[in-house]
Amino acid sequence: MADFNLLLQLEDVNVISDAVRTWFRHNHAAPTEQSMQLLCSSAVDLFNEGHKTREELVTLLIMKFDSSHSLQVNASTSTSHH
Repeated sequence: MADFNLLLQLEDVNVISDAVRTWFRHNHAAPTEQSMQLLCSSAVDLFNEGHKTREELVTLLIMKFDSSHSLQVNASTSTSHH
């Protein structure tokens, strides 16, 4: 039984990672560490909400992040001066 559960988990990870790779291809964007973290986190959240197929995840990621520009975080850093 443990092998079956591990296989299922690996299949889930493959669905999520394929959806993220498809988002990058769709948007003609190069992955960065920040964009990968954001997209992977969002894809896992969507998966945990019940969106279990690659098609669902890709569609929702594209709707949520319509371009690579939508992944940019404008948070100030510790070295910023106000």
